[in-house]
Amino acid sequence: MAKKKLFGNNIKPSCKYCEMAKAMNGEVITCEKFGEVKAYDACKKFAYDPLKRIPKKELSLAKSAVNDIDF
Repeated sequence: MAKKKLFGNNIKPSCKYCEMAKAMNGEVITCEKFGEVKAYDACKKFAYDPLKRIPKKELSLAKSAVNDIDF
């Protein structure tokens, strides 16, 4: 049985989440192997780092006029 990775097994390679990348500003990343690259580039040296992933914001519930009578 294959071990399930953090955030699932089907993670698209992206320099944004790579162990060898360091964030600079905006869409530019500094890679240890290739220098300055775009955040969404990827190469065969990609190594996933789950600590660099930023979780999605929590969805807020719709605030409607709900009464106690509805429940």
